Amino acid sequence: METALLCVVLIFSTCLADDVKLTHKPAAKPVRLFTEEELRRFDGSEEEQPIYMAVRGVVFDVTKGKEFYGKGAAYNALVGKDSTRAVAKMSLDPADLTSDTTGLTDEELESLDGVFEGTYKRKYPIVGYTASRVLNHDGSPNANFKPEEQNQFQIRDEF
Repeated sequence: METALLCVVLIFSTCLADDVKLTHKPAAKPVRLFTEEELRRFDGSEEEQPIYMAVRGVVFDVTKGKEFYGKGAAYNALVGKDSTRAVAKMSLDPADLTSDTTGLTDEELESLDGVFEGTYKRKYPIVGYTASRVLNHDGSPNANFKPEEQNQFQIRDEF
């Protein structure tokens, strides 16, 4: 009787463990911190490299949108950097290819929110954050930094 009970418990435990494994899917790659120099390497100029761009300090892998962001494509100017201002203004002006949001209108900030949430977070995986988003100018951790939530991964898997 004890052997039968032990077998039932082991089988149940194994089935339960399999269910737990199936409900928790770890991220394929951990997110990382990018300096401006590191981010420039992912500008779509090298065919074998992924294409990254940052909006609001969040670095997205936009490689699957290569027809838009790849070398020679319409929005290639946005990649390899934090293009927050350009996204907010719907601009490809070189002066707008920056993370600086100073002086943006309420309408531009609202547009930025919509594109950030509705396009980038929904369509592209987050692969990291810019150093300026996570660290203060003196290199100390930014206490206000809150990682973005995205369906593809759970934050605890990344940090």
